[in-house]
Amino acid sequence: MTDVTIEKVVVAESDAGPYALTTGPDGALWFTLVHSSQVGRLVPGEQPVLHQVGDGAGPTIVTNGPDGAVWVTEYHGHRLARVAINGAVDEFEVPTQEAGPYGIAAGPDDALWFTEINADRIGRITTSGAVSEYELPVEKGAFPSAIVRGPDDALWFTMNQANAIGRIDTSGAVDVHPLPTDGAAPVGITSGSDRLWFVEIDAGQVGSIDLAGEITEYPLPDRSARPHALVVASDSAVWFTEWGANRIGRLAPGGAIESYDLSTAGSEPHGIAIGPDGAVWVALETGALARVTVG
Repeated sequence: MTDVTIEKVVVAESDAGPYALTTGPDGALWFTLVHSSQVGRLVPGEQPVLHQVGDGAGPTIVTNGPDGAVWVTEYHGHRLARVAINGAVDEFEVPTQEAGPYGIAAGPDDALWFTEINADRIGRITTSGAVSEYELPVEKGAFPSAIVRGPDDALWFTMNQANAIGRIDTSGAVDVHPLPTDGAAPVGITSGSDRLWFVEIDAGQVGSIDLAGEITEYPLPDRSARPHALVVASDSAVWFTEWGANRIGRLAPGGAIESYDLSTAGSEPHGIAIGPDGAVWVALETGALARVTVG
C-alpha cells in the first residue's frame, strides 16, 4: 500500500462545516463553511482568516474567478458571492427563485458557470454580475450538481438524479450522457488531461468519461463508501473522499484503488483539492482541513 501521511488542521468550530476548498489566485487555500455562512482563507502553516457572507447563505462550492477573486455558491441563500482577496464580499441574486446554486467553475469565456440544483438549469454569470440561465433537456428533478471546465473548453457537470453526465458549451448547447449503472447518483466531477472524472455516491464507484462520451467505471472495494468529491494529482492519480466511510481514496493510473482511514471518527470528508504546497487537502465537516501527503 502507498505510504500516506494525513495531518489535521483545525480551521473553525466543529459545527461550522468546512465543505469545499480550492487553491486561490493568491496561493492560499480558500474553503467554505456551510453552516456558519463563512468563507475561509488559509496559508499553510499560518492561522486561518474567516470572512462572513450573507446570513443563512450556506456557502457551498468555491472556485477561482477570472477576475482574481474567488466565487462561491450560496445554496441556501440562492445567491452567488464574489470574495476578493482582501475579504470584501459582493453577492448576486439568481433570477430563478429558490434555484439552489451548488457547483461553480470558471469557463473559457471570462465568466462563471454554475448549477441550479432545484431548477434543472445551468447558469452563467459575468464578473460584473449579469446572469443567464439554460434549461436542461431532461425530465424535472435532474439535480445538476458539480460542474467543471473540461479539456475541450466546454463545461461538464453531474446530474445526480438523472443519473447522467452533462456537457454544455458556451453557446448553451447541452449533451447528455447516461451512466451505465442505474441509480449511481453522480456528484463530484473534475477534469483530467483528456477526460473527466466523477464519483457515483450511491453506486460506490469512480467513473471517467472521455470527450467522445465513452464511460468507464471503477467499483470501490467498499461499495457503501459514498464517494463525494475528487481531484486529479500531478502524477495522474485520482484522489477522492469517501464521505460514508470516513476515508480518503486513491485511484492509481493503472486502476488500483487504495483507501486511507481518517484518525478522527465521523470526520465527514467532503471537498478535495490540490493545495499550494502540492499536497492533497480535504475539507472535513467537523471543523478541520486534512493535509494528505505521499511518502
